[in-house]
Amino acid sequence: MSRSSSNPATRGGSVTLVTVAARAGVSAQTVSNALNNPDLLRTETLERVRRAIDETGYRPRRAAQTLRTRSSRLIGYGVRPVQAGKSTPVMDRFLHALSQAAESADYRVLLFATSSEEGGLRGYEELIDEHDVDGFVLSDNGERIDPRHAWLAQSRVPFVSFGRTWSKRQLGDWVDVDGASGTDTAVEHLIALGHHKIAFLGWPRGSGVGDDRANGWRRAMARHGLVTRGRRAESEEDLEAARQSACSLLDKGATAVVAASDTLALGCYRALRDRQAEAGRDVSVIGFDNSPISEMLSPPLTTIAQPVERVAHECIRLLLARIENPSKPPEQILLEPTILVRQSVSQPML
Repeated sequence: MSRSSSNPATRGGSVTLVTVAARAGVSAQTVSNALNNPDLLRTETLERVRRAIDETGYRPRRAAQTLRTRSSRLIGYGVRPVQAGKSTPVMDRFLHALSQAAESADYRVLLFATSSEEGGLRGYEELIDEHDVDGFVLSDNGERIDPRHAWLAQSRVPFVSFGRTWSKRQLGDWVDVDGASGTDTAVEHLIALGHHKIAFLGWPRGSGVGDDRANGWRRAMARHGLVTRGRRAESEEDLEAARQSACSLLDKGATAVVAASDTLALGCYRALRDRQAEAGRDVSVIGFDNSPISEMLSPPLTTIAQPVERVAHECIRLLLARIENPSKPPEQILLEPTILVRQSVSQPML
């Protein structure tokens, strides 16, 4: 086989800094050092990288040719498109807290748009190649298999995730909130008030986060010997769909509803309003996420609050530790949420 036939560029492939790193068996940062700060590398490592550059035909872009320190002090964060009319209060809070945590460590968060093209990896590869970021923070890990984790791990690019991937094989460092513990706590609070007919309004099965929150409800109900059959309904994250699903739970006599999100809980509010009933007075309702609207509802919504600021702090801590020591064992942190009790819960009506 000729050298030209083995060159990805001659096959129409995109030769990037990551391509060179994979060829040389080193990290993307090491390739960057070979280009910009070769004195930082051992002679044999530098030769191996230069040989990979020759073999792949890699040509550094202007940004990669700029002299810089060993660290760019930049952390990449990919922002995925949000459906029109949908709000993301938890992730908005997380991004703000992440930026603050990074700044306190003398880093900056570099935002970039991602898409489904090429598994959503193109933006990550371009950021490594053009801006030489030190690592990435990932979120939106709802899929059972997220290609970003395997690709970044194989490319030896430091990363940390807000959330698990819900696959059997967990790659890299992550920080997550124990959703099952949150809904378990919600059920325990309702049982302490005297409720036994406690329903769950969740997302369609197959969502890792949604299934986790459903499992907490089911676990707590089983612990107290309470019936779950016929007391679970599903809805997309949509007010009208949630209203319709909540109606089915109310028709079956639920005295309390635990919802997988505050949006679904609001759908339950609307279902109660249609019946001239009220949350807290007639049926107790508990949401999840402590979104800004939860306190503005009438009555204010009891909800499960995620420790978003702590999640952001731990993400930055783990990522910087990974940058400092790429070979350290993965660290995975599961944080407890808390219940914020407001007027949407009360003792069941006799």
